[in-house]
Amino acid sequence: MSAQEELDPYSRRLLLELMRDSRQTVQELADAVGLSTSPCWKRIKTMEERGVIRGYTARVDPEKVGLGLTVIVEANLARHRQEQVRSFEDEIAAIPEIVQCLSTTGESDYVMTVMVADIKCFERFLHETLLRMPGITHVRSRIVLRELKGRTQLPLPAPPPAPARARRG
Repeated sequence: MSAQEELDPYSRRLLLELMRDSRQTVQELADAVGLSTSPCWKRIKTMEERGVIRGYTARVDPEKVGLGLTVIVEANLARHRQEQVRSFEDEIAAIPEIVQCLSTTGESDYVMTVMVADIKCFERFLHETLLRMPGITHVRSRIVLRELKGRTQLPLPAPPPAPARARRG
């Protein structure tokens, strides 16, 4: 079964519910999407096995755990040979302060989101970690003043509403 095939209206509603609140019980999810619990549980397990659902997580307030500064960092590499790119990307993946890294087109090769305690920590991170990485030729950074929107849900096309009392097994 392809990903498209498994994303029928019931699966889409399940994904929307899980993205809204993944702590719901299977019974709550089943009620919300119009399925009985067994088929609901099977759909969730199938989507997990196929990698549609990659995991579950908690949203944590960065400031309340000592991460008061978010910085968007753009970086360029000197060379784009496969082994240098792979090495750079492996190093980036191992750095905990980099919470997101995107390979991009345009002026920057990579755009990263870095989270640290404060500006002094970012300066130390920049000089002791990022600028010491081989192959980086240019770095630009932008301090985030505040987050206006944080993505927790993917913009899936809305499925038709669940039937009022009908259950599909």
